[in-house]
Amino acid sequence: MASTHEVTNQPPPLVDHDVYGGDLALTETVRRLGAETAGLRELGRLAGTPEAQRWGTEANASPPVLRTHDRYGHRVDEVDFHPSYHRLLTEAVGHGLAGAPWAEAASTPHTTRAAGFYVWSQVEAGHGCPVSMSYAVLPALRHEPVLAATYEPGLTARAYEPGLRAGKPGLLAGMGMTEKQGGSDVRANRTLAVPRADGSWRLTGHKWFCSAPMSDLFLVLAQVGGAGLTCFLVPRVLPDGERNVFRLQRLKDKLGNRSNASSEVEFEDTVGWAVGAPGQGLRTILEMVRVTRLDCVLGSAALMRAAVAQAVHHTTYRSAFGGVLRDKPLMASVLADLALESEAATVLGLRLAAAVDAGEDDFSRLATAVAKFWVCKRAPMVAAEALECLGGNGYVEESGLPRLFRESPLNSIWEGAGNVIALDVLRALAREPAAVEAVLAEVDAAAGGDARLDAAAKQLRADLAGRPDEAAARLVATRIALALQASLLVRYAPAPVADAFCGTRLGDGPGPVFGLGVPDPGAVVDRAAPVR
Repeated sequence: MASTHEVTNQPPPLVDHDVYGGDLALTETVRRLGAETAGLRELGRLAGTPEAQRWGTEANASPPVLRTHDRYGHRVDEVDFHPSYHRLLTEAVGHGLAGAPWAEAASTPHTTRAAGFYVWSQVEAGHGCPVSMSYAVLPALRHEPVLAATYEPGLTARAYEPGLRAGKPGLLAGMGMTEKQGGSDVRANRTLAVPRADGSWRLTGHKWFCSAPMSDLFLVLAQVGGAGLTCFLVPRVLPDGERNVFRLQRLKDKLGNRSNASSEVEFEDTVGWAVGAPGQGLRTILEMVRVTRLDCVLGSAALMRAAVAQAVHHTTYRSAFGGVLRDKPLMASVLADLALESEAATVLGLRLAAAVDAGEDDFSRLATAVAKFWVCKRAPMVAAEALECLGGNGYVEESGLPRLFRESPLNSIWEGAGNVIALDVLRALAREPAAVEAVLAEVDAAAGGDARLDAAAKQLRADLAGRPDEAAARLVATRIALALQASLLVRYAPAPVADAFCGTRLGDGPGPVFGLGVPDPGAVVDRAAPVR
């Protein structure tokens, strides 16, 4: 007689797999772009281990805790994290995912780093916030060479040490932009900065969102009398070893991103140093924001890949209605559609990173914005559909899909929500003709490869020539992003992938749901399988 607790028809855990090597879309793109692979292979194997997956689970199950005072009543303004959070950061920084690429002489340090960030983000997304900001701070900080010379060695180091103290071998960075009364409208900020005779400034005010408050230094926006919004470097520990005034009011109770602390902070005579010219703060800090937007694309692409990998894995080992789920025509169509979305996001994200290596600033300015808008918008849809592929199993926390689903809207909100990004796209279209031509040239690089893409490219040029208004901003951003993705896939992906993408995404655009019909879905799903 069979035991009532005999377990059958359940997939094995997706562990001990190579997150890098088992992703054909990623590995092919990395090789084509000439990125270094040795570190990626090591990181990919680590990312698939039960130990690394446990770190991600523990870091989210034990959210950070704010300590405003010590036992004696002294103000400390510190945040305590689970040890697994620190382990995740140790690996991320040690593998060069923070500021290291800016100090490396290799030909493709940013592309290599982007692939690594994509791989490691599939383990856990929350700790990627300080990693991303530490990577992005260097272009802005270099507006002030003296400050850059002081802090750049720590920011580019591959050493992570938790806690606040002077003389640490490695540093992490954050930013403080938004305030209660303004949000995305940072020109409404009220934090004030007053100069001192020694060249420093004193800041007084508040910030409504300040993520990763245990970072070592921050770029902060404040108003300067007679000049306007200005960017400042605010360290948590001053050069003499004393703590700067950095009063943490509370931690945000967020939908997702639970492992990472996001705080409200107040300044009172807080010491800072100007970065860039007075009144040019928004332009200066946008150097940092543009790079963090790249990581929003990569992070959302990573989330999609993790969700698709789980869905394909589950349906490969699960049988229902007389056969393996993955072989059922309707399920195969859904999985293929999800795989298309994931691969398109992956190749576009790495193309943006390659543009950093190549110094393609014109292309990056517009392409990063449209990719941030589109890829981050698609992530919640992919996460939800992948969860549904697992059915009730996917709705259970142990599957990992609920964490991905809660995380999925984040990148579309951070560093500019959808409308903010769409308006940035409109501004670039109106003011930066070189950026427009660079993006259109990328689309045209696939001319003749697919008639549907050729038609979409022709329509896109007509749309842009008509100077779209604000009401059309989202539609225009969507069409540019899809044309870029299609161009990359037509040039570099296998024919079944490129054909299916152009057939389902161009023309009238993507359908309202996934799985409306992908030709040759088996070939697309086989390519997306996580275990090889």
